[in-house]
Amino acid sequence: MATDYTGLIRPGHPNAGSGSGNANDVRSMFLKLYAGEVLTAFQSKNIMMPLHRVRTITKGKSAQFPMTGKYRDAGYHTPGKEIVPTATKQGERIISIDDLLVNAQFIPNIEEAMSHYDVRSIYTQEAGFGLSKVADQNILRLAIKGALCESKTMAALSAGAPMIQDYREFDDEDFTQNVVIGATSGAGSDAAAGRNPQKIAQAIMDAKRILTNKNVPGDPFIVLANDVYFDMFKVDQTDALNSLAIFNRDIGGGGSPIAGAVPQILGMPVYVTNHLGSYATTEATSAWNSDLWTINSHVGEHKTGVATWGAEQPLAATAGSGRTTQYDTGSTDHNAWTTNVTNESGTAGTRITARISAVANRVVGLVMTQDAVATAKLMDMSVESEYQINRQGTLMVAKYAMGHNVLRPACAVALIKPN
Repeated sequence: MATDYTGLIRPGHPNAGSGSGNANDVRSMFLKLYAGEVLTAFQSKNIMMPLHRVRTITKGKSAQFPMTGKYRDAGYHTPGKEIVPTATKQGERIISIDDLLVNAQFIPNIEEAMSHYDVRSIYTQEAGFGLSKVADQNILRLAIKGALCESKTMAALSAGAPMIQDYREFDDEDFTQNVVIGATSGAGSDAAAGRNPQKIAQAIMDAKRILTNKNVPGDPFIVLANDVYFDMFKVDQTDALNSLAIFNRDIGGGGSPIAGAVPQILGMPVYVTNHLGSYATTEATSAWNSDLWTINSHVGEHKTGVATWGAEQPLAATAGSGRTTQYDTGSTDHNAWTTNVTNESGTAGTRITARISAVANRVVGLVMTQDAVATAKLMDMSVESEYQINRQGTLMVAKYAMGHNVLRPACAVALIKPN
Protein backbone atom coordinates (compact mmCIF):
# COMPACT_ATOMS: atom_id res chain seq x y z
CA MET A 1 0.00 0.00 0.00
CA ALA A 2 1.37 3.39 -0.98
CA THR A 3 2.19 5.80 1.80
CA ASP A 4 1.99 9.59 1.38
CA TYR A 5 5.14 11.45 2.24
CA THR A 6 4.86 13.68 5.29
CA GLY A 7 8.42 15.05 5.38
CA LEU A 8 8.09 17.28 2.34
CA ILE A 9 10.51 20.12 1.70
CA ARG A 10 8.35 23.23 1.29
CA PRO A 11 10.62 26.26 0.67
CA GLY A 12 7.86 28.72 1.49
CA HIS A 13 6.67 26.99 4.67
CA PRO A 14 8.06 28.68 7.82
CA ASN A 15 9.52 26.31 10.41
CA ALA A 16 8.00 23.26 8.68
CA GLY A 17 4.54 24.20 9.97
CA SER A 18 5.35 24.33 13.68
CA GLY A 19 4.71 27.42 15.72
CA SER A 20 2.00 30.05 15.61
CA GLY A 21 0.79 32.80 13.31
CA ASN A 22 1.19 31.89 9.62
CA ALA A 23 2.67 28.45 10.33
CA ASN A 24 0.09 26.76 8.11
CA ASP A 25 0.74 29.04 5.14
CA VAL A 26 3.03 27.08 2.81
CA ARG A 27 3.63 30.23 0.70
CA SER A 28 4.33 32.63 3.53
CA MET A 29 8.04 33.07 2.81
CA PHE A 30 7.64 33.58 -0.92
CA LEU A 31 5.87 36.93 -0.57
CA LYS A 32 8.70 38.54 1.38
CA LEU A 33 11.21 37.72 -1.33
CA TYR A 34 8.88 39.05 -4.00
CA ALA A 35 8.29 42.29 -2.09
CA GLY A 36 12.00 42.79 -1.58
CA GLU A 37 12.69 42.31 -5.27
CA VAL A 38 9.97 44.81 -6.20
CA LEU A 39 11.50 47.39 -3.87
CA THR A 40 14.96 46.73 -5.31
CA ALA A 41 13.68 47.16 -8.85
CA PHE A 42 11.89 50.37 -7.84
CA GLN A 43 15.03 51.83 -6.32
CA SER A 44 17.19 50.88 -9.29
CA LYS A 45 15.04 52.83 -11.76
CA ASN A 46 13.80 55.68 -9.58
CA ILE A 47 16.23 58.61 -9.38
CA MET A 48 14.02 61.42 -8.09
CA MET A 49 12.84 60.04 -4.75
CA PRO A 50 16.07 60.83 -2.85
CA LEU A 51 16.44 64.15 -4.68
CA HIS A 52 13.55 66.03 -3.09
CA ARG A 53 11.80 66.55 0.26
CA VAL A 54 9.75 63.59 1.53
CA ARG A 55 7.55 63.51 4.62
CA THR A 56 5.77 60.39 5.86
CA ILE A 57 2.39 60.78 7.52
CA THR A 58 0.41 58.09 9.33
CA LYS A 59 -3.07 59.60 9.07
CA GLY A 60 -4.95 62.22 7.10
CA LYS A 61 -5.21 63.20 3.46
CA SER A 62 -2.56 65.94 3.27
CA ALA A 63 0.56 67.37 4.88
CA GLN A 64 1.58 70.96 5.57
CA PHE A 65 5.05 72.23 4.73
CA PRO A 66 5.63 75.56 6.55
CA MET A 67 7.35 78.33 4.61
CA THR A 68 9.42 80.93 6.43
CA GLY A 69 10.44 84.40 5.32
CA LYS A 70 13.89 85.13 3.94
CA TYR A 71 16.55 86.89 5.98
CA ARG A 72 16.27 90.60 6.71
CA ASP A 73 18.93 93.27 6.29
CA ALA A 74 20.74 94.27 9.45
CA GLY A 75 20.60 97.86 10.69
CA TYR A 76 22.83 100.02 12.86
CA HIS A 77 21.64 100.88 16.37
CA THR A 78 21.54 104.44 17.67
CA PRO A 79 22.54 104.57 21.36
CA GLY A 80 19.53 105.00 23.60
CA LYS A 81 16.93 104.01 21.03
CA GLU A 82 14.69 101.02 21.64
CA ILE A 83 15.36 98.03 19.43
CA VAL A 84 12.16 97.06 17.64
CA PRO A 85 12.05 93.74 15.78
CA THR A 86 10.87 93.65 12.18
CA ALA A 87 7.87 91.55 11.22
CA THR A 88 8.49 88.18 9.65
CA LYS A 89 6.21 86.49 7.17
CA GLN A 90 5.22 82.87 6.92
CA GLY A 91 3.46 80.76 4.35
CA GLU A 92 2.67 77.13 3.70
CA ARG A 93 2.46 74.49 1.01
CA ILE A 94 -0.23 71.83 1.21
CA ILE A 95 0.48 68.42 -0.30
CA SER A 96 -2.43 66.03 -0.70
CA ILE A 97 -2.25 62.29 -1.17
CA ASP A 98 -3.03 60.85 -4.60
CA ASP A 99 -5.18 57.79 -5.01
CA LEU A 100 -3.62 54.40 -4.39
CA LEU A 101 -1.18 53.57 -7.17
CA VAL A 102 -1.06 49.85 -7.94
CA ASN A 103 0.64 47.41 -10.25
CA ALA A 104 -1.36 44.20 -10.50
CA GLN A 105 -0.13 40.91 -11.95
CA PHE A 106 -1.77 37.51 -12.24
CA ILE A 107 0.27 34.34 -12.71
CA PRO A 108 -1.69 31.24 -13.85
CA ASN A 109 -0.40 28.04 -12.30
CA ILE A 110 -0.35 26.14 -15.56
CA GLU A 111 1.68 28.77 -17.41
CA GLU A 112 4.12 29.13 -14.56
CA ALA A 113 4.62 25.38 -14.62
CA MET A 114 5.29 25.35 -18.36
CA SER A 115 7.74 28.26 -18.27
CA HIS A 116 11.42 27.37 -18.58
CA TYR A 117 12.52 30.44 -16.62
CA ASP A 118 11.67 32.09 -13.31
CA VAL A 119 8.48 33.95 -14.19
CA ARG A 120 8.08 35.70 -10.86
CA SER A 121 11.51 37.30 -10.90
CA ILE A 122 10.60 38.98 -14.20
CA TYR A 123 7.27 40.14 -12.80
CA THR A 124 8.93 41.64 -9.74
CA GLN A 125 11.15 43.81 -11.93
CA GLU A 126 8.21 44.94 -14.06
CA ALA A 127 6.20 45.87 -10.97
CA GLY A 128 9.03 47.91 -9.53
CA PHE A 129 9.80 49.60 -12.85
CA GLY A 130 6.15 50.46 -13.42
CA LEU A 131 5.74 52.15 -10.06
CA SER A 132 9.09 53.92 -10.27
CA LYS A 133 8.27 55.45 -13.65
CA VAL A 134 5.03 57.00 -12.37
CA ALA A 135 6.75 58.35 -9.25
CA ASP A 136 9.66 59.80 -11.22
CA GLN A 137 7.45 61.39 -13.83
CA ASN A 138 5.09 62.98 -11.31
CA ILE A 139 8.02 64.53 -9.44
CA LEU A 140 9.60 65.73 -12.69
CA ARG A 141 6.30 67.22 -13.88
CA LEU A 142 6.03 69.29 -10.73
CA ALA A 143 9.69 70.32 -10.87
CA ILE A 144 9.04 71.64 -14.38
CA LYS A 145 5.84 73.39 -13.32
CA GLY A 146 7.67 74.96 -10.41
CA ALA A 147 10.51 76.11 -12.65
CA LEU A 148 8.06 77.72 -15.08
CA CYS A 149 6.59 79.76 -12.22
CA GLU A 150 8.82 82.76 -12.78
CA SER A 151 6.58 85.13 -10.81
CA LYS A 152 3.68 85.23 -8.36
CA THR A 153 1.34 85.69 -11.28
CA MET A 154 2.61 82.51 -12.89
CA ALA A 155 2.43 80.56 -9.64
CA ALA A 156 -1.18 81.64 -9.09
CA LEU A 157 -2.41 80.47 -12.51
CA SER A 158 -5.15 77.90 -12.12
CA ALA A 159 -7.12 77.88 -15.38
CA GLY A 160 -7.57 74.26 -16.38
CA ALA A 161 -4.94 73.04 -13.92
CA PRO A 162 -3.17 74.81 -11.05
CA MET A 163 0.54 75.43 -11.40
CA ILE A 164 0.88 74.94 -7.63
CA GLN A 165 -1.72 73.10 -5.57
CA ASP A 166 -3.61 75.37 -3.12
CA TYR A 167 -1.29 78.27 -3.91
CA ARG A 168 -1.32 81.17 -1.47
CA GLU A 169 0.67 84.28 -2.23
CA PHE A 170 3.73 84.64 -0.02
CA ASP A 171 5.41 88.05 -0.17
CA ASP A 172 8.85 86.78 0.75
CA GLU A 173 8.89 84.02 -1.87
CA ASP A 174 11.57 84.19 -4.54
CA PHE A 175 11.29 83.14 -8.17
CA THR A 176 13.96 82.36 -10.75
CA GLN A 177 14.18 82.64 -14.52
CA ASN A 178 14.79 79.69 -16.82
CA VAL A 179 17.40 79.03 -19.49
CA VAL A 180 16.82 78.44 -23.20
CA ILE A 181 19.68 76.37 -24.59
CA GLY A 182 21.64 78.43 -27.12
CA ALA A 183 19.27 81.41 -26.82
CA THR A 184 20.38 84.79 -28.11
CA SER A 185 18.95 88.23 -27.56
CA GLY A 186 16.98 88.04 -30.80
CA ALA A 187 16.00 85.63 -33.52
CA GLY A 188 18.32 83.14 -35.12
CA SER A 189 18.68 80.22 -32.72
CA ASP A 190 17.77 77.03 -34.52
CA ALA A 191 16.82 73.53 -33.44
CA ALA A 192 20.42 72.30 -33.62
CA ALA A 193 21.37 74.65 -30.78
CA GLY A 194 19.50 72.42 -28.37
CA ARG A 195 21.83 69.55 -29.29
CA ASN A 196 25.10 71.47 -29.25
CA PRO A 197 27.23 70.13 -26.38
CA GLN A 198 28.91 73.42 -25.59
CA LYS A 199 25.58 75.26 -25.54
CA ILE A 200 24.11 72.57 -23.25
CA ALA A 201 27.05 72.96 -20.88
CA GLN A 202 26.72 76.75 -20.99
CA ALA A 203 23.00 76.52 -20.23
CA ILE A 204 23.77 74.39 -17.18
CA MET A 205 26.31 76.94 -15.99
CA ASP A 206 23.83 79.77 -16.54
CA ALA A 207 21.26 77.88 -14.47
CA LYS A 208 23.73 77.53 -11.60
CA ARG A 209 24.46 81.26 -11.83
CA ILE A 210 20.73 82.03 -11.61
CA LEU A 211 20.34 79.92 -8.48
CA THR A 212 23.41 81.48 -6.89
CA ASN A 213 22.30 85.03 -7.63
CA LYS A 214 18.97 84.33 -5.96
CA ASN A 215 20.69 82.88 -2.86
CA VAL A 216 18.82 79.60 -3.29
CA PRO A 217 19.79 77.32 -0.39
CA GLY A 218 20.88 73.72 -0.76
CA ASP A 219 23.21 71.86 -3.09
CA PRO A 220 22.07 72.02 -6.72
CA PHE A 221 22.19 69.00 -9.01
CA ILE A 222 21.48 68.38 -12.69
CA VAL A 223 18.80 66.13 -14.18
CA LEU A 224 19.11 65.48 -17.92
CA ALA A 225 17.13 63.47 -20.40
CA ASN A 226 19.08 60.56 -21.86
CA ASP A 227 19.43 62.06 -25.33
CA VAL A 228 20.68 65.39 -23.99
CA TYR A 229 23.24 63.57 -21.86
CA PHE A 230 24.53 61.63 -24.86
CA ASP A 231 24.65 64.80 -26.96
CA MET A 232 27.27 66.10 -24.57
CA PHE A 233 29.78 63.57 -25.93
CA LYS A 234 29.61 64.66 -29.56
CA VAL A 235 33.04 64.71 -31.16
CA ASP A 236 32.06 65.26 -34.79
CA GLN A 237 32.09 69.04 -34.66
CA THR A 238 34.51 71.82 -33.81
CA ASP A 239 32.70 72.83 -30.62
CA ALA A 240 32.47 69.38 -29.06
CA LEU A 241 32.14 69.27 -25.31
CA ASN A 242 35.28 67.22 -24.84
CA SER A 243 37.23 70.31 -25.87
CA LEU A 244 35.96 72.11 -22.76
CA ALA A 245 37.85 72.47 -19.53
CA ILE A 246 35.53 70.14 -17.61
CA PHE A 247 37.22 67.19 -19.33
CA ASN A 248 40.74 68.55 -18.99
CA ARG A 249 42.44 66.67 -16.15
CA ASP A 250 45.42 69.01 -16.26
CA ILE A 251 43.29 71.71 -14.64
CA GLY A 252 41.17 69.52 -12.38
CA GLY A 253 38.60 68.27 -14.88
CA GLY A 254 37.18 64.76 -14.95
CA GLY A 255 34.89 62.39 -16.77
CA SER A 256 35.57 60.66 -20.06
CA PRO A 257 33.90 60.58 -23.49
CA ILE A 258 35.31 57.06 -23.85
CA ALA A 259 33.68 55.82 -20.66
CA GLY A 260 30.55 57.89 -21.25
CA ALA A 261 30.90 59.78 -17.97
CA VAL A 262 30.17 63.48 -17.61
CA PRO A 263 31.98 64.99 -14.64
CA GLN A 264 30.45 67.33 -12.14
CA ILE A 265 29.73 70.69 -13.71
CA LEU A 266 30.42 73.60 -11.37
CA GLY A 267 30.35 71.11 -8.52
CA MET A 268 26.91 69.75 -9.46
CA PRO A 269 26.39 66.00 -9.93
CA VAL A 270 24.63 64.86 -13.11
CA TYR A 271 21.65 62.48 -13.01
CA VAL A 272 20.24 60.91 -16.17
CA THR A 273 16.71 59.68 -16.80
CA ASN A 274 14.66 58.43 -19.74
CA HIS A 275 11.49 59.76 -18.12
CA LEU A 276 11.82 63.27 -19.58
CA GLY A 277 11.53 62.39 -23.26
CA SER A 278 13.73 61.84 -26.29
CA TYR A 279 14.61 63.20 -29.71
CA ALA A 280 12.44 61.51 -32.31
CA THR A 281 14.28 62.39 -35.51
CA THR A 282 17.63 63.57 -36.78
CA GLU A 283 19.45 66.70 -35.69
CA ALA A 284 18.10 68.55 -38.72
CA THR A 285 14.60 68.68 -37.25
CA SER A 286 15.22 67.64 -33.66
CA ALA A 287 11.61 66.80 -32.90
CA TRP A 288 11.22 66.27 -29.18
CA ASN A 289 8.74 63.67 -27.91
CA SER A 290 8.00 64.21 -24.25
CA ASP A 291 7.12 61.24 -22.08
CA LEU A 292 5.51 63.65 -19.61
CA TRP A 293 2.88 65.59 -21.54
CA THR A 294 0.26 65.12 -24.20
CA ILE A 295 -0.43 68.37 -26.05
CA ASN A 296 -4.17 68.62 -26.65
CA SER A 297 -5.56 72.00 -27.73
CA HIS A 298 -2.38 73.58 -26.32
CA VAL A 299 -2.98 72.12 -22.87
CA GLY A 300 -0.24 69.96 -21.42
CA GLU A 301 -1.93 66.88 -19.99
CA HIS A 302 0.03 64.21 -18.15
CA LYS A 303 0.40 60.86 -19.81
CA THR A 304 -0.72 57.74 -17.97
CA GLY A 305 -0.69 54.06 -18.71
CA VAL A 306 -3.77 51.95 -19.37
CA ALA A 307 -5.59 51.33 -16.11
CA THR A 308 -8.85 49.42 -16.36
CA TRP A 309 -9.57 50.06 -12.68
CA GLY A 310 -9.57 53.84 -13.20
CA ALA A 311 -9.49 55.76 -16.44
CA GLU A 312 -8.17 58.92 -14.79
CA GLN A 313 -5.12 59.03 -12.58
CA PRO A 314 -5.32 60.79 -10.20
CA LEU A 315 -9.08 60.23 -10.05
CA ALA A 316 -11.75 62.90 -10.08
CA ALA A 317 -13.33 64.11 -6.84
CA THR A 318 -16.44 62.00 -7.42
CA ALA A 319 -14.36 58.83 -7.28
CA GLY A 320 -11.20 59.63 -5.38
CA SER A 321 -8.69 62.31 -4.52
CA GLY A 322 -9.85 64.96 -6.97
CA ARG A 323 -6.29 65.49 -8.23
CA THR A 324 -6.95 64.76 -11.89
CA THR A 325 -5.13 67.90 -13.09
CA GLN A 326 -2.43 68.04 -10.41
CA TYR A 327 0.28 67.02 -12.88
CA ASP A 328 -0.99 69.00 -15.89
CA THR A 329 -0.14 72.43 -17.30
CA GLY A 330 -3.63 73.62 -17.96
CA SER A 331 -3.45 77.33 -18.72
CA THR A 332 -4.43 78.19 -22.29
CA ASP A 333 -3.39 81.84 -22.02
CA HIS A 334 -1.27 82.57 -25.10
CA ASN A 335 0.63 85.34 -23.34
CA ALA A 336 1.12 83.53 -20.05
CA TRP A 337 4.85 82.92 -20.42
CA THR A 338 7.23 85.31 -22.16
CA THR A 339 10.68 84.00 -23.06
CA ASN A 340 13.03 83.30 -25.93
CA VAL A 341 11.14 80.21 -27.01
CA THR A 342 9.62 79.63 -30.43
CA ASN A 343 5.90 79.03 -30.11
CA GLU A 344 4.38 76.06 -31.91
CA SER A 345 2.42 78.41 -34.18
CA GLY A 346 5.43 80.55 -35.07
CA THR A 347 8.09 80.18 -37.72
CA ALA A 348 11.44 78.63 -36.91
CA GLY A 349 13.84 81.08 -35.33
CA THR A 350 11.12 83.64 -34.50
CA ARG A 351 11.02 84.61 -30.84
CA ILE A 352 7.48 85.12 -29.63
CA THR A 353 5.51 84.61 -26.47
CA ALA A 354 4.74 80.93 -25.83
CA ARG A 355 2.07 79.03 -24.02
CA ILE A 356 2.97 77.34 -20.76
CA SER A 357 2.14 73.91 -22.15
CA ALA A 358 4.33 74.52 -25.21
CA VAL A 359 7.28 75.53 -23.06
CA ALA A 360 6.78 72.61 -20.66
CA ASN A 361 6.94 70.21 -23.59
CA ARG A 362 10.40 71.55 -24.51
CA VAL A 363 12.07 71.05 -21.15
CA VAL A 364 14.98 68.64 -21.60
CA GLY A 365 16.69 69.07 -18.23
CA LEU A 366 16.59 70.71 -14.82
CA VAL A 367 19.06 72.29 -12.44
CA MET A 368 17.45 72.15 -9.01
CA THR A 369 17.81 71.55 -5.29
CA GLN A 370 15.90 69.24 -2.95
CA ASP A 371 13.50 72.00 -1.92
CA ALA A 372 11.96 72.37 -5.39
CA VAL A 373 9.41 69.58 -4.89
CA ALA A 374 8.01 67.85 -1.82
CA THR A 375 6.23 64.53 -1.31
CA ALA A 376 3.77 63.44 1.36
CA LYS A 377 3.84 59.67 1.76
CA LEU A 378 0.92 57.91 3.47
CA MET A 379 1.57 54.28 2.54
CA ASP A 380 5.04 53.16 1.60
CA MET A 381 5.54 50.52 -1.02
CA SER A 382 4.11 47.13 -0.08
CA VAL A 383 3.10 43.93 -1.83
CA GLU A 384 0.11 41.64 -1.34
CA SER A 385 -0.61 38.27 -2.93
CA GLU A 386 -3.57 35.97 -2.99
CA TYR A 387 -3.96 32.53 -4.47
CA GLN A 388 -7.33 32.37 -6.24
CA ILE A 389 -8.72 28.86 -6.50
CA ASN A 390 -11.47 29.87 -8.91
CA ARG A 391 -8.87 31.28 -11.31
CA GLN A 392 -6.09 28.75 -10.57
CA GLY A 393 -3.41 31.33 -10.17
CA THR A 394 -1.89 33.98 -7.93
CA LEU A 395 -2.81 37.68 -7.95
CA MET A 396 0.05 39.94 -6.81
CA VAL A 397 -0.38 43.66 -6.21
CA ALA A 398 2.42 46.16 -5.55
CA LYS A 399 1.16 49.52 -4.28
CA TYR A 400 1.90 52.82 -2.57
CA ALA A 401 0.02 56.00 -1.67
CA MET A 402 1.76 59.37 -1.88
CA GLY A 403 1.25 62.85 -3.32
CA HIS A 404 3.53 65.58 -4.66
CA ASN A 405 3.49 69.36 -4.95
CA VAL A 406 5.81 72.24 -5.79
CA LEU A 407 7.56 73.42 -2.63
CA ARG A 408 9.85 76.32 -3.62
CA PRO A 409 9.66 77.37 -7.29
CA ALA A 410 12.94 79.30 -7.05
CA CYS A 411 14.82 76.06 -6.41
CA ALA A 412 14.34 74.78 -9.99
CA VAL A 413 15.63 76.15 -13.27
CA ALA A 414 14.47 74.48 -16.48
CA LEU A 415 16.75 73.84 -19.47
CA ILE A 416 14.51 74.46 -22.46
CA LYS A 417 14.96 73.34 -26.06
CA PRO A 418 14.87 76.44 -28.29
CA ASN A 419 12.46 75.09 -30.95
